Order: sequence, then structure tokens, then C-alpha cells
Amino acid sequence: QVQLVESGGGLVQPGGFLRLSCAASGFTFSNYVMNWYRQAPGKERELIASINYTGVNTNYVDAVKGRFTISRDNAKNTVTLQMNSLKPEDTAVYFCNGRRGGREYWGEGTLVTVSS
Repeated sequence: QVQLVESGGGLVQPGGFLRLSCAASGFTFSNYVMNWYRQAPGKERELIASINYTGVNTNYVDAVKGRFTISRDNAKNTVTLQMNSLKPEDTAVYFCNGRRGGREYWGEGTLVTVSS
């Protein structure tokens, strides 16, 4: 059974940090590009960070570039998103996604709220 389970969300003040984790099981994790998406209230889900199979190549949407860092541990089947200098506009549900060709898997999401 394929599972992607996110953790680490919560309430944080502007300027603070959070570290999201995603634990994968049920598929060959190292064969999948891993992504973090987010969906803010009233908005569409957007891709914010990607990491390739080996972890060497990463990509970020401009809104998070320089503040967020995606990484993966293929030995532990985990992908993380370190989020620094958080802003109120980062408030969203954050989803872990694994993709290989036409196949993809989703987690159920973890809520991040940035507010004073």
C-alpha cells in the first residue's frame, strides 16, 4: 500500500521557521521525483519545490527561492522541506508528491499557518 505521510506543520510567527517531513512507503522511493505542493485558501494547488532521484538537482518557485530548501534521504525514504523566513502568504496546506512518468502519489497534506 502506497503511503505518503506529511508531518511538521503548525502555527508559526512571521519570520519563523518550520521543517516539514514526508515519509514514503509502498513504492521504490529512489525512482521517483519528489515534490512539495501547497494550496492556500481559495487558490489552486501549486508546485513549490522539486528534487530529482539522487537529490542533486532541485527547483523552486520564485516565491520560496532562497527561503525554502528541499532535500531527500533515499535510505530513509523521506523528503523534507526546510522553510525559513516564513511569511503570512506562506499559509497553506502543504502536500508531498511523488512522480515517475505518468504515475504519481499524494499525501494528505499538513497545514502551515503563519500569523502573529
